[in-house]
Amino acid sequence: MGPRGGSRRPSRTAQLILTAAVLLAASNSALGYIGPGAGFAVGGSLLVMFTAFLSALLALVTWPVRWVFRALRGWRAFARSRTKKVIVIGMDGMDPTMADKYLAEGKLPNFARLRDQGCYKRLGTSTPAVSPVAWSTFQTGCNPGKHNIFDFLTRDKRTYAPKLSSVEIRPSARSLRLGKFILPLGKADIRLLRGSKPFWSHLGRHGVFSAVLRVPITFPPEKFRGVQLSGMCVPDLRGTQGMFSFYTTRTGGDTTIEGEEQTGGQRFHVSRNNGCIRSELIGAPNPLRIDGQVLRCPFTVKCRDGDAAELRLNGDKYKLTRGVYTDWVPVVFKAGAGVKVHGICKVLLIESGEEFSLYVTPINLDPASPAMPISHPRVFSTYLAKRQGPFATLGLAEDSWALNEGFIDDEAFIGQCVQYDSEREAMLLDMLDKVRRGLVVCVFDGTDRIQHTFWRELDPDHPANVQTHLPADKTNAIEKLYQRMDAVIGHVLGQIDDDTILMVISDHGFNVFRYGVDLNRWLADNGYLALKAGYPDELAGRKHLTAVHFSKTRAYALGLAGIYLNLKGREAEGIVDPGDEAAELRAEIAEKLSALRDHHRDQSAIKRAYNATKIYRGPYTNEAPDIVVGYQVGYRASWETAIGQVTDRVFHNNVKAWSGDHCIDPSLVPGVLFCNRRIDAQHPHLSDIGPTVLNLFGVDAPDYMDGRPLAVSDAKPTAGPAAVNENDEP
Repeated sequence: MGPRGGSRRPSRTAQLILTAAVLLAASNSALGYIGPGAGFAVGGSLLVMFTAFLSALLALVTWPVRWVFRALRGWRAFARSRTKKVIVIGMDGMDPTMADKYLAEGKLPNFARLRDQGCYKRLGTSTPAVSPVAWSTFQTGCNPGKHNIFDFLTRDKRTYAPKLSSVEIRPSARSLRLGKFILPLGKADIRLLRGSKPFWSHLGRHGVFSAVLRVPITFPPEKFRGVQLSGMCVPDLRGTQGMFSFYTTRTGGDTTIEGEEQTGGQRFHVSRNNGCIRSELIGAPNPLRIDGQVLRCPFTVKCRDGDAAELRLNGDKYKLTRGVYTDWVPVVFKAGAGVKVHGICKVLLIESGEEFSLYVTPINLDPASPAMPISHPRVFSTYLAKRQGPFATLGLAEDSWALNEGFIDDEAFIGQCVQYDSEREAMLLDMLDKVRRGLVVCVFDGTDRIQHTFWRELDPDHPANVQTHLPADKTNAIEKLYQRMDAVIGHVLGQIDDDTILMVISDHGFNVFRYGVDLNRWLADNGYLALKAGYPDELAGRKHLTAVHFSKTRAYALGLAGIYLNLKGREAEGIVDPGDEAAELRAEIAEKLSALRDHHRDQSAIKRAYNATKIYRGPYTNEAPDIVVGYQVGYRASWETAIGQVTDRVFHNNVKAWSGDHCIDPSLVPGVLFCNRRIDAQHPHLSDIGPTVLNLFGVDAPDYMDGRPLAVSDAKPTAGPAAVNENDEP
């Protein structure tokens, strides 16, 4: 199977070749889960592009021979297979308790059909139950000690600064300076830090084709026999994990074009002149300039009345209606003579009367002309864009921080989630039609994002409700979410036959997040972490652990997962001996932390603190947090802990819209497993899914995988047609 749907126009090809000279590795702050960006790099050198062109030409010439060879391999592969097609649909964060509730109320007819004709079970998750860790465990069949992903963030052992755990982007090592300009002479180094191979790579080596859509921690895409669109950790056009822009005439915030950085975005003050607003969209630093001057794209908005305006951008006009998102708007940044970088964004007019406010989503990479490789083969994202139009490519596309910070309201956020899941469904149904034999995997993110931000509706006493006074006419966002996902399953069931095995899984479940725990404050109070002179008077509010005196610190916390020891020979200023001293310190901290109580509320905050050396196995164990914290229901690492900021107390009320979470003890947030075949397993685990799919195709799981094949029945489902729930309202 090959993607159909036309190639790029010659002008786009020419632009890509020109853009190939552009190269950047500029990290930035602010992302949906707090922390640094992945950085940004466009294409490679002209030489690299020329080599790619020759490779593509050779592939075209040799296509008939390769087709025959692959057909023979495919026939041999399917000779051992128990099925011709397997579909795995991931619904990030789908919770079994919520599923039980809506199943009992008859609101999920298609999930009920799967349960009745096959099975429905709880699915064990990873430790910690954090999305990048869990989805890496799913795709590799391994514990984190073998795949190297332990959290969203890890630390730079030289500087203690946070960085993304899954991807590293570096510019070309060679370049040519021409006055104030710079010309890269090599390609960018975009490196996936996840270890071990996904199970679809093993299928490919045995001749089985796979289509893999938006599975987290697949950026940059790896080569295998199939097609892939990368998911979580694909950056935006600024190199961040999602930086929105907000333009307003209202006072407050910064008054310069650079804008004041909010968490996850920037606010710009603008002025109206004769009914017209003029400003700029901001891109990454220009990689062709020595000074790294920021790329900018000017725009104007002509205000008409309180509900309408007209946006002018890159020579095109777009109608703006208050409260209604535009379609995807193309954005072109000019980096130099003939060198353009393409992105897309959505624009939301908030107000256009006496005051003016405009929200712009993070600028996504344009899937029709991506500045970085986001799919395998590279043309696959172009094929999808030609097939269904532009779509979100940012790994964390749903802008939860704009909601958290009050720049968009609940309805606007839900609108994003519904739109992006609809785009995902269109891709999925297209691949189900194209892949007649093989594997299709697709992950939906809306289940995660809406439960994160609307769990407050299920908990009237949540601190976020007390702070923001939740209106009585709740949206019932989570219930409607589950019904929309049920409709997706109905559409899938209507497109498959009885020879197809369908699994629906989630990487973890969900629960309430009421209180944040400042682990660094706890470490300081218990003598494990030292603060620099001047704290708190001069250093209060400092993030990225810059207030910590590391030459006197034995342990510190960063990210959402746990605590690191300041080990000699590992950290730059390590003081803890990695032998017996470290072992005793791990045990001591884990024991004390497990007993932590929130005395103000008279309840336990920690279910269990795990010693990493006892729960992880594999070559990457030394990269893990030394202690992984399993919180009780209601608690999670504080927002400050995530970014390495030390506060004045251990417990904090969580007053953000982000009111639900899963970063608690894994025993409290199992995922779900639905299948249209009976599965005989008492305690299935996320790591078992890959080996199970391999087994269904007659392929032995590699020895390094920790998961084991589940016993899937060969008996075909006998239930009637799908009962599609068409309630797709936001």
